[in-house]
Amino acid sequence: MKNLFSFFSNYSNKKIISFDGGGVRTIASLVFLKKLEAESGKKVSDVFDMFVGTSAGAFNAACFAFGGFSAEKIKRYWSEAYLERIMKTSFFWDKASLIQARPRYESEGRIEVLKEIFGKNTIAESNKPFLSLAYDIEKRKHVVFDSLNTPDISFVDAIASSSAAPMYFPTHQMEDESWMIDGSIVTNNPTLIGQAYAKEILETENIKIFSIGSGQNKNKISGPSSSKWGGMGWLRNDIMGMLLDSEIHNDISQDLFKDNYLRVNSPRGKINKFLDDYSDENLEQIHLMGMEWWSKFGDDTLKFIDD
Repeated sequence: MKNLFSFFSNYSNKKIISFDGGGVRTIASLVFLKKLEAESGKKVSDVFDMFVGTSAGAFNAACFAFGGFSAEKIKRYWSEAYLERIMKTSFFWDKASLIQARPRYESEGRIEVLKEIFGKNTIAESNKPFLSLAYDIEKRKHVVFDSLNTPDISFVDAIASSSAAPMYFPTHQMEDESWMIDGSIVTNNPTLIGQAYAKEILETENIKIFSIGSGQNKNKISGPSSSKWGGMGWLRNDIMGMLLDSEIHNDISQDLFKDNYLRVNSPRGKINKFLDDYSDENLEQIHLMGMEWWSKFGDDTLKFIDD
């Protein structure tokens, strides 16, 4: 499989696409990529040679890599009908409270949907190289799942591990009995990890990287007020969002890769900071962000994939 993936790789640029995590906000990336497919006349799964993602972005990356799905088809998996199955709970959850005794959602619905899409297929059976990451809580170390080094890991295990967001979903126990949580704990922007592994997987240094985010929280925080906050105050004011902000990886990537790198992202504006708000109003704002990305980055992206 390694030779198949890397055929002629030393003689031409290889392109990888990297998806940030961000819950329902990752729908914006599919809105953008749907426009890219329409305007270019090319499928995303054909344009890129390797697909990288973390958390919700790992799901999008897997759908492109494994099934060669169109952006429109993947977007359907983020419809209200699927989200209601994925975000299903059998116990009381007070969304107004930050203190909860259990994760917000059970895992059964999410695993059921993943099995419907990916079956028992392993990463070795992917049409294109794939990479995602998670965090092993017992070993206290990050774990990378990819086509070359962990081909026998199932897609269900890889995605369920990478998207087991603390407080939202329970820790995921894999088939080997290890316990994993969301890859965003390592980084919400897996561009650098993807590029490092792509050199080995694609057997080339000639790599172009297209990175797509899920919106940044740029709402101002009051400095004087923050000086009085304890744990609850910081939780109410998005300390988790600050800890998961991986835009520094964008700065490093721009410096390292120059013209071989393009990043699509923006402030999230009116979009809810919570990862699970699939109200009509919030989904409309997410869709608008994806369309605004196309207006701003569309021409550059078309040029980037053709070079």
